[in-house]
Amino acid sequence: MPLYANIIGEGKPFIILHGFLGMGDNWKTLGTSFSEAGYQVHLIDQRNHGRSFHSNNFNYEVMAEDVVSYCKDNHLENIVLLGHSMGGKTAMHLATEFPEMVSHLIVADISPRFYPVHHDGILDGLNAIDFKTCKSRGDADEALSKHIKSKPIRQFLLKNLYWKNQDTLALRLNLEVLTEQVAEVGEALPIQAKYDGPALFLRGDKSEYIGLQDNDIIKRQFPNVKIETISNAGHWLHAENPEDFYKEVMHFLS
Repeated sequence: MPLYANIIGEGKPFIILHGFLGMGDNWKTLGTSFSEAGYQVHLIDQRNHGRSFHSNNFNYEVMAEDVVSYCKDNHLENIVLLGHSMGGKTAMHLATEFPEMVSHLIVADISPRFYPVHHDGILDGLNAIDFKTCKSRGDADEALSKHIKSKPIRQFLLKNLYWKNQDTLALRLNLEVLTEQVAEVGEALPIQAKYDGPALFLRGDKSEYIGLQDNDIIKRQFPNVKIETISNAGHWLHAENPEDFYKEVMHFLS
């Protein structure tokens, strides 16, 4: 099944892949900036997220294949590929398996290594929303706040809310499958996987997702890499410091 995407602008194809529990729209502001620099930006919703299809299959191999199929269907070649967190892992898989498709790889705040499950609290919160009694965004936020103290994280998650019909709110996420298969999100890139093309890894200076111990792992699998740090930013570095994020990406692409 085809992936849903919001396409902005004209020019060289530039694909952006969101993180776990996100959607392409999270990248609309930066996507618009990249389009104004002469790129055709494709803000993709990955499977089980946003407006894309729901499936019981959920792993990086199938998610990378989804994006390859999307590119073939839309006659996209020589793409710039940017992925954040889970989207970064999808992008790594695609670039190492189909290097001829990718001109530049950009990975935001994730390393190729294994990560233990750490989204339990967030998933518990989302699963605790009772849509029989929840009739507004405020109701959903109140239910989430019992599990998630951070208001910015709650606001990010509540972007998944939509009106299923006139009276019923729901989440666009395939919450059941994402909860059951959350361990897939932390899976490592296969040790033999390698991409020799130009790569940029960006880390937030307040994030623990890419530490100094990750530099060797990244360089082993992406030998033509630059690793840069975005200041005043945690894991959501593109949202917390979009100006520096944009500058680093454009410097890399030029």
